[in-house]
Amino acid sequence: QVQLVESGGGSVQTGGSLRLSCTASGLTFVDYAMAWFRQAPGKEREGVSCIDWYGATSYYADSVKGRFTISRDNVKNTLYLHMNSLKPEDTAMYYCAAPAASGYCSGSWSNRNGYKYWGQGTQVTVSS
Repeated sequence: QVQLVESGGGSVQTGGSLRLSCTASGLTFVDYAMAWFRQAPGKEREGVSCIDWYGATSYYADSVKGRFTISRDNVKNTLYLHMNSLKPEDTAMYYCAAPAASGYCSGSWSNRNGYKYWGQGTQVTVSS
Protein backbone atom coordinates (compact mmCIF):
# COMPACT_ATOMS: atom_id res chain seq x y z
CA GLN A 1 0.00 0.00 0.00
CA VAL A 2 1.44 3.31 -1.08
CA GLN A 3 1.88 5.94 1.60
CA LEU A 4 3.09 9.51 1.20
CA VAL A 5 3.63 11.35 4.47
CA GLU A 6 4.34 15.08 4.49
CA SER A 7 5.94 16.99 7.34
CA GLY A 8 7.64 20.30 8.02
CA GLY A 9 4.74 22.70 7.76
CA GLY A 10 4.19 25.44 10.29
CA SER A 11 3.59 29.13 10.87
CA VAL A 12 6.14 31.72 9.79
CA GLN A 13 6.24 35.44 9.15
CA THR A 14 6.55 37.05 5.73
CA GLY A 15 10.05 36.53 4.38
CA GLY A 16 10.62 33.38 6.39
CA SER A 17 11.60 29.92 5.23
CA LEU A 18 10.39 26.37 5.65
CA ARG A 19 11.44 22.98 4.35
CA LEU A 20 8.71 20.45 3.64
CA SER A 21 9.45 16.73 3.46
CA CYS A 22 7.48 13.86 1.98
CA THR A 23 8.51 10.32 2.79
CA ALA A 24 7.24 7.59 0.48
CA SER A 25 6.66 3.90 1.13
CA GLY A 26 4.98 1.06 -0.72
CA LEU A 27 6.34 2.10 -4.11
CA THR A 28 9.68 2.06 -5.87
CA PHE A 29 10.41 5.73 -5.28
CA VAL A 30 13.06 6.02 -7.97
CA ASP A 31 10.51 4.96 -10.63
CA TYR A 32 8.33 8.01 -10.04
CA ALA A 33 8.42 11.68 -10.80
CA MET A 34 7.13 13.53 -7.74
CA ALA A 35 5.26 16.78 -7.28
CA TRP A 36 4.08 19.28 -4.72
CA PHE A 37 0.61 20.80 -4.84
CA ARG A 38 -1.10 23.26 -2.56
CA GLN A 39 -4.66 24.23 -1.78
CA ALA A 40 -5.81 27.37 -0.02
CA PRO A 41 -9.30 27.59 1.50
CA GLY A 42 -11.91 28.13 -1.18
CA LYS A 43 -9.42 27.65 -4.01
CA GLU A 44 -8.53 24.89 -6.42
CA ARG A 45 -5.58 22.62 -5.74
CA GLU A 46 -2.67 23.98 -7.78
CA GLY A 47 0.63 22.49 -8.89
CA VAL A 48 3.65 24.05 -7.20
CA SER A 49 6.57 22.00 -8.53
CA CYS A 50 7.50 18.70 -10.14
CA ILE A 51 10.80 16.81 -10.28
CA ASP A 52 11.77 13.85 -12.44
CA TRP A 53 12.94 10.52 -11.11
CA TYR A 54 16.63 11.42 -11.12
CA GLY A 55 16.25 14.98 -9.94
CA ALA A 56 17.80 16.38 -13.11
CA THR A 57 14.72 18.26 -14.34
CA SER A 58 12.23 20.27 -12.33
CA TYR A 59 9.34 22.60 -13.04
CA TYR A 60 7.77 25.38 -11.02
CA ALA A 61 4.62 27.42 -10.98
CA ASP A 62 5.34 31.03 -11.93
CA SER A 63 4.19 32.18 -8.52
CA VAL A 64 7.02 30.33 -6.73
CA LYS A 65 9.89 30.49 -9.24
CA GLY A 66 13.07 31.80 -7.67
CA ARG A 67 11.74 31.26 -4.13
CA PHE A 68 11.00 27.52 -3.92
CA THR A 69 13.33 24.62 -4.73
CA ILE A 70 12.24 21.02 -5.13
CA SER A 71 14.68 18.18 -4.50
CA ARG A 72 14.68 14.48 -3.72
CA ASP A 73 16.80 11.85 -2.00
CA ASN A 74 16.23 8.50 -3.71
CA VAL A 75 18.12 6.65 -0.99
CA LYS A 76 15.86 8.02 1.74
CA ASN A 77 12.72 7.84 -0.43
CA THR A 78 12.08 11.47 0.45
CA LEU A 79 10.92 14.50 -1.50
CA TYR A 80 11.64 18.03 -0.31
CA LEU A 81 10.36 21.52 -0.94
CA HIS A 82 12.60 24.32 0.24
CA MET A 83 10.55 27.49 0.54
CA ASN A 84 12.21 30.89 0.95
CA SER A 85 10.89 34.46 0.96
CA LEU A 86 7.48 33.22 1.96
CA LYS A 87 4.47 35.44 1.38
CA PRO A 88 0.98 35.42 2.91
CA GLU A 89 -0.36 34.14 -0.43
CA ASP A 90 1.72 30.99 0.05
CA THR A 91 -0.59 30.03 2.92
CA ALA A 92 -2.16 26.68 2.04
CA MET A 93 -2.22 22.98 2.72
CA TYR A 94 0.70 21.44 0.86
CA TYR A 95 0.48 17.94 -0.61
CA CYS A 96 2.99 15.67 -2.25
CA ALA A 97 1.84 13.50 -5.11
CA ALA A 98 3.07 10.76 -7.40
CA PRO A 99 1.76 10.05 -10.91
CA ALA A 100 0.70 6.66 -12.19
CA ALA A 101 4.09 5.06 -12.75
CA SER A 102 6.00 7.70 -14.64
CA GLY A 103 9.52 8.84 -13.97
CA TYR A 104 9.09 12.13 -15.81
CA CYS A 105 7.01 15.23 -15.25
CA SER A 106 4.50 15.48 -18.06
CA GLY A 107 3.73 18.61 -20.01
CA SER A 108 0.62 18.93 -17.88
CA TRP A 109 2.44 18.27 -14.61
CA SER A 110 0.41 20.91 -12.77
CA ASN A 111 -2.90 19.17 -13.48
CA ARG A 112 -3.92 17.22 -10.38
CA ASN A 113 -5.73 14.64 -12.51
CA GLY A 114 -2.40 13.18 -13.58
CA TYR A 115 -1.54 11.93 -10.11
CA LYS A 116 -2.51 8.65 -8.54
CA TYR A 117 -1.05 8.88 -5.05
CA TRP A 118 -1.45 11.70 -2.54
CA GLY A 119 -0.28 12.47 0.95
CA GLN A 120 -2.51 13.84 3.70
CA GLY A 121 -0.99 17.31 3.53
CA THR A 122 0.92 19.66 5.82
CA GLN A 123 -0.28 23.17 6.64
CA VAL A 124 1.81 26.24 5.86
CA THR A 125 0.68 29.57 7.27
CA VAL A 126 2.49 32.82 6.47
CA SER A 127 1.55 35.88 8.45
CA SER A 128 2.21 39.49 7.42
